[in-house]
Amino acid sequence: MTKAVLQLEPLTCPSCIKKIESTLDKTEGIKSARVLFNSSKVKVEFDELQIETIQVERTISRLGYPVLSAKVS
Repeated sequence: MTKAVLQLEPLTCPSCIKKIESTLDKTEGIKSARVLFNSSKVKVEFDELQIETIQVERTISRLGYPVLSAKVS
């Protein structure tokens, strides 16, 4: 499993959290996703054999939340 922390542009509403988390939770290869509203970060754990970091970023960006940076571990 790979872990990543994605920095988003500032989030403006709590419903943003639900939208991002529910979409990522339904995405194949993603084990868990948690949005930190105050810091506008998304912590994601995923199977790198099923999905790549760039695909996670694109999924979030398509929802209307641009990813500014990603730190993968």
